[in-house]
Order: sequence, then C-alpha cells, then structure tokens
Amino acid sequence: MIPFPSHTRVFLALGSTDMRKAINGLAMLVEGALDFDPFCGHLFVFCNRRQTMIKILYWQRNGFCLFQKRLEKHRFKWPEKETEVMEIGTRELSFLLEGLDLRSLQPHEALH
Repeated sequence: MIPFPSHTRVFLALGSTDMRKAINGLAMLVEGALDFDPFCGHLFVFCNRRQTMIKILYWQRNGFCLFQKRLEKHRFKWPEKETEVMEIGTRELSFLLEGLDLRSLQPHEALH
C-alpha cells in the first residue's frame, strides 16, 4: 500500500458502484452523492456489486490518482450498508485490501 500522511481520512462509499466509472465519474459521486470535496486529499473507496473490485480515488497536490484492485478468486469483505458513507483508518483499509473482514477485527485487550 502506498504510504499516506497520518492525517489522511478514508471514506468507504457503501453499497455498490458501477466500476466503469473512471476518475471524473467517481469524483462526481464523491461531490454529489457523498457530499465531500474530491480535492480534499482524503481517500474515497468504492466497490462493485460482486465485491471483486475496489477503486480508490485520491487527490494528490496537482492531480487525481486512481488505484484499483481486482480479486480473481475471492471477494472483498465489504461492510453491509447501514449508511451511505463509512469512515475507517488507513490501517483498516490495508486490512480490507488484504481480504479481512472489518467487522471481525477486535482491538487487543489490555493485560491486567
């Protein structure tokens, strides 16, 4: 995963997204449907209906970056839709891209 500044926020667009959309279409979704500024420098993550592909839209200084990961045999553990947008950390995004289920991640308990 590409390292991002520690203040970078990650927003999942829950539900499914038409993966034929490229940078301009996804930026329009960020601005219109999600009500965020696509130029803010945060990560916006989208998943297709079959949960086999993720796209991440990111504005970096002077242009957009679009990252894509497609699974050949498995599915991403995309969160169930409770709201339109879910905020996670960059660490959780790494877990998601590795195929882990965010719902099953539990923090370590402190030893007494």
